[in-house]
Amino acid sequence: MGDRQGRDGREGCGAAGAGGSGRCGLEVEAAAGVGLCREHLVAAYEWMVGEVGVTDVLPSPCPACGSRLGVQYPSGWLCAVCEWRHGEHPDPGDSVWDVPGERGRNRASARDVTVNSSTPGLGRVDVVYYLRWRDRIKIGTSSNPRSRLAQLRHEELLAFERGGRTLEQARHAEFATLRLGGEWFSAEGELLEHVARLQESGDDPWLLHARWRSAAAALARSADEFR
Repeated sequence: MGDRQGRDGREGCGAAGAGGSGRCGLEVEAAAGVGLCREHLVAAYEWMVGEVGVTDVLPSPCPACGSRLGVQYPSGWLCAVCEWRHGEHPDPGDSVWDVPGERGRNRASARDVTVNSSTPGLGRVDVVYYLRWRDRIKIGTSSNPRSRLAQLRHEELLAFERGGRTLEQARHAEFATLRLGGEWFSAEGELLEHVARLQESGDDPWLLHARWRSAAAALARSADEFR
C-alpha cells in the first residue's frame, strides 16, 4: 500500500505534508466528507475557530444588551448580538440593566428592551438569509450574519430579508414542499422566484444590511431625543 492511501486502498489525506512538501497521505475520515485525516481535520477546525469563532451560550448575560448568545474566540468571548467583549463593563447608562424598569427583568434579551443610543448594540437588525450550496438553498436567521455565515458552508449569499425568527418560520412553512431537511430547500420554483424578488433592487446584500443598521441606529437616536 502506498503512503498516499488509507487501509482500504482509497486515496489518503490531501493536506500538505510536514514542511509543506508533498501530501499527508494518511487515512481520511470518510464521514467528514472533505478528504482529510483526523489530525488535519482538527487543525482545520482550530484554524476556523480562530477566524470565525464558535457560537455558544455566554458564560453570563451580556452587560451591554442582555443577550445570552456569544461567539467564542481563542482570545475570549464576544456577544453575538452587539459584539461587546465579555468581561468588560459598559459605562453607566450604556447597559440594558440601566434602563428604567428593566433591571432584573428575567435578564431579558436585547430584542425585548429599549436601550440608550450609546449602547454598543445600537443598530441591531435581524435578517433572514438565503444561502446557495449547489442545487439547494438554506433559509436561516441571525442578528449577526457576518459571523454566522462565516460558519456555514455555502457558495453564494443570494439575499437578505429583514426579519427574525417569526419571518424565518413563515418562509419555512411557505416553501415546505421544497424542504430537503433542516433549513435546506430545493432551489427551484417559487423559492427561486421569491429570491429573485428580493434581488430586484440590484443592491449587494451586505450593502442593504448596512443601510438597515444605519436606519435602525438613526431611529433609536431619534427616539432618545424625545425621551
